[in-house]
Parts: sequence; structure tokens; C-alpha cells
Amino acid sequence: MAPRIVSGTANRALAEAVAAGLGGEPVPTELDQFPDGELCPVVGAVRGDDVYVIQPTSPPLNEHVMELLLLLDACRRTGAVRVTAVVPYFGYARQDRRSRPGEPVGARVVVDMIAAAGADRLVVVDPHTSGFEAMSSIPVETLTATTVLAGALGSPTPHSQVVVAPDLGAVKLAERFAVQLRLPAAAVRKVRLSGSRVRADELAGDVNGCEAIIVDDMISTGATIVAATGLAVARGAVSQVVVATHGLFVGPAVDRLGNLGPRRLLVTDTVSAQVGSATEVCSIAPLLTDAIGQLHREERLDDLGLFE
Repeated sequence: MAPRIVSGTANRALAEAVAAGLGGEPVPTELDQFPDGELCPVVGAVRGDDVYVIQPTSPPLNEHVMELLLLLDACRRTGAVRVTAVVPYFGYARQDRRSRPGEPVGARVVVDMIAAAGADRLVVVDPHTSGFEAMSSIPVETLTATTVLAGALGSPTPHSQVVVAPDLGAVKLAERFAVQLRLPAAAVRKVRLSGSRVRADELAGDVNGCEAIIVDDMISTGATIVAATGLAVARGAVSQVVVATHGLFVGPAVDRLGNLGPRRLLVTDTVSAQVGSATEVCSIAPLLTDAIGQLHREERLDDLGLFE
């Protein structure tokens, strides 16, 4: 029997594309909501099935997290043999450690809830932290959209392009792009001033006379991208391409990036978000289709997985 796809409301188009790639349609679901905001999803027949619940936890983050948890529980109580949470964008991933006394470790809390809700396994794409496996009581499969995005960039020009990490947290991602594109890499050191303001202080690497390909796992308010681009230009970069897996585009992001005017702006469809007219959206549906098919057949994901 083929794997069954259950879609949350966060990104139905992606779930439908994955289901079509697997030769079917998503399981029928309904989402009831009480006047006070309480959610109550209803899942169709999945008894005896290998079920994959696709639900990125994009804004409104807390509502989508709760819907995911309830969908997982519904699938388990309906009799699914195995339930996998497919969370292309994993919210709370930034909270993987405490930066000051009194803070929670939000990523651990959400992973624990997913396991408690009935998931046997978790699949994520380019998370902000690579520590899910260590903090999770269930197996975690981590995929990367690097190949999808690098392919969309086209043929590189080795002597006139440089891959730039906009902060130290994106260095490993930038290195993967640099290997894929066979380009040199550089990195920016930033200081976060607030949730929507950052300052770029230093740039390690040479971008003078080159196009800076700035890569990150996500674009939220756009502050990090704008700061890194400003520093790259100050160091002699002649143009910019911006690439990110998750295009959240919250708050002033669209205006900031519009004013920035990169030559190209590429994101994937891990989340369903409002994007500018110049934004290129690359689908990860084939990546998820391949991963789910291999997991269903109990095959290894060596050619799809992200191993730090």
C-alpha cells in the first residue's frame, strides 16, 4: 500500500503536490474551530496505513503547531500503523539553547510535544539548528534544499561570484552551497540588536569585484540579509543574489528586500507566504516525495539527508 498524506492547513498546495508525486491525493480532512479559537481537526480513514502529516509551523506559528499536534493524535487514534510528522519549516528551532537565565529551550519542548502527540518520526528541512536528533526521543530525518536551490541558480562563474553566510550560524549552509556551486565562501559576523534589527560588523573572505550570493536557512524580517548585503557592498561586492530555504517574509521583510533590490531572490515553498513579484519560488515537493517514498520502503536517505 502507498503512503498516505495528511495535510494541515499551513501549506495544502505543497501536501497536494507531494501526494500527486506519490500517485494519490491527500486524505480528506476537516478543520473545525470553536468561537474561542479552539481547533478540532477531523481526519479521514487511515486505519492500518503508513501516514505522513505535512504541516510547516509557519506564521501563525502557535496555531499551526497546535493543529499539527492534534492531527498527529487524530491519526494515531484513528488506527494508523505509523505516523510521521513532516515539518518542512520547524518553528521554535532558534530556541535550541538558553542565552540567559530564565529562558526555556523551546525547540526541545515542541519536539517532545510532537512525540507525545503520536509521531513515530520527524522530518524537517534545513532547520535553524542541527540539534534535533540529540534532543528528540524519536528519530529525526533532516533534509536539505541546497541541491534544489543550487540547481535553480544555474551555472556559477567561479571568478566573479562568492557564497556569503550572513551570520556565523549559516556558515555550514554556505559551505554546502559553495561545494555544490564550486565557489569560494565568505562569512559575516553579526550582532543582534533586537528581534528585527541586526548589525553586521566583520566579513571574513574576499568579495571585492564579485557578486555576493547570500544564503541563509530562512528570511524572517529581512534584517540579517540587509545588514550582510550592506557590509558586502562596503567591501566591494558589485551585485547580490539572495537565497533562502524558508521565506517567511514577516513584518517589513518585503519592503526591505524590495529596497535592497537583489539581482535574484530565491526561496522554496516550505511555507506558504506572501512573496514579492520578483521572488523565485523553487518547489521542494519532489524532495519530500522522494524522502517519503524511501522512508515508506524502509530505505536509507543517504542521498537526501543532511548530516552535519
